Amino acid sequence: MYRQLASDNRFAVERFNLDLKDSPARSLEANRPLSSFPLAAVSLAFEEDVRSLAHIPLEMGAPTLRSERPDFPLILAGGPLAFLNPALMAPFVDLIWVGEADPTLSDLLADLHTHILAGGTKAAFLKKVAARPGVYAPGLSPLPVRRKRSGRSPHLSEPAWSCFISSKAEFKDTFLVEINRGCPYGCRFCAAGFVYRPPRRAHMSDLKALVEQADPPKVGLVGTALTDWPDLLPFLTWLHGRKTKFTLSSVRADGLTEELVAFLRLAGVRSVTLALEAPSERLRRAANKNLDTQAFLSAVTRCARHGVNHLKIYCITGWPGETDADYAELADFLDRIDAARAEGFGKKKVDMLITLSMSCLVPKPFTPMQWSPMASEEALEARLKQVREMVRPHRAFRFASDGPGAARLQGLLARGGEDLAPLVVSALDLGWKKALKAWPRDASADLDRERAKDEVFPWEVIDCGVSRAVLWREWGRYKKELETEPCPAAGCGECGRCGVEAQIGSTPS
Repeated sequence: MYRQLASDNRFAVERFNLDLKDSPARSLEANRPLSSFPLAAVSLAFEEDVRSLAHIPLEMGAPTLRSERPDFPLILAGGPLAFLNPALMAPFVDLIWVGEADPTLSDLLADLHTHILAGGTKAAFLKKVAARPGVYAPGLSPLPVRRKRSGRSPHLSEPAWSCFISSKAEFKDTFLVEINRGCPYGCRFCAAGFVYRPPRRAHMSDLKALVEQADPPKVGLVGTALTDWPDLLPFLTWLHGRKTKFTLSSVRADGLTEELVAFLRLAGVRSVTLALEAPSERLRRAANKNLDTQAFLSAVTRCARHGVNHLKIYCITGWPGETDADYAELADFLDRIDAARAEGFGKKKVDMLITLSMSCLVPKPFTPMQWSPMASEEALEARLKQVREMVRPHRAFRFASDGPGAARLQGLLARGGEDLAPLVVSALDLGWKKALKAWPRDASADLDRERAKDEVFPWEVIDCGVSRAVLWREWGRYKKELETEPCPAAGCGECGRCGVEAQIGSTPS
């Protein structure tokens, strides 16, 4: 959005880092207060960010709730949360951009520019644009609003990349660039595998041009199933040849070949991340992980043999229907991982540290898990303690985990509707933990139950492209522990399984 608008002389675009403890917020460019602007545009990636979203109108000298803000400023929200569950943010914003940013977003704001200079009201503008593709004006837009998608499968024509490189950024001095968007495997817990359909890949020539333009000290490759990208090793070789450091997001074990691991170590990569996801083969099959356990163990051995210093393994607890037997299998598999490490390590003087990082399953909208109950905080605590004890005897292992309380909060917000607005407003002053304690409703009633097949969900004011019938079918296949084949390499339209192409194809571009 910044790149699209900052180069257009009709707009004065400035950035803000919003800190609820440091008010009023001032712009990075000109040190202006947020109240100087008629429009605030924010991209939301995480449910907890809705608290900061609710604070933005206050920074602009306006009420928090949309219903109490008939005049400007206008609050526009986008980002992944906007096409996962816009209902959560709807009480606080005037417009929601549903889907991926493309030039029509600039057109929308150009029309806002003209409208404001002509003396038009906010209400008139919202009414005027409510039916535009990709626009959700709560209470005004025809429903459901279809998700906007840029480009056609399988080419990712406009990969995302860092506008700014900074030593103060979360990823220090790193140029983040998107290698692919979406994922063909369709893991049933993963929102990215469904809301970003169809899966798309960037062209290496486009990525090279972006790196040449930015000339960064380090490149971070962002995407899912990076090892499925056929140009991964050639691109990394090119980066290494120009003496540019790089880092990867997690990779699939079956793609971590001997050649790739050897090159990663040659290039100075010290840490590799693998996703195990579930504690047992039964649950991985139910989750549609498509993971070969022997390939996973072979990847561990290769990493140890080539001198990888740190192997991170991601796993999830709190699966519907999980049993003690699943965790007994995990204990056995940790032994096998340790043996695979030792096999590769041999007599080297420097060992490989393995961190098992355990997170709590949070059912997300527009995935087959949207019908799923969430494990209780007590159950999650007990499982984490159990796994922590499993790890303890292994000298080369470390254990890390998320907090079950934070996961339950995220679970409540993830599938919440506009009726959560009082909780969000309360959290502005109290913080999430105290606000939940003071909230008169029992969160367990929302979290612990399995949803009915025909229950209408708050997020279904939008259409992400994948049909509800397909998601329900995949929930049934989870219960039956049946895998579903990945999306075809040729792209959407080849299999007709989920309906994405038919729906998006009829959406005006």
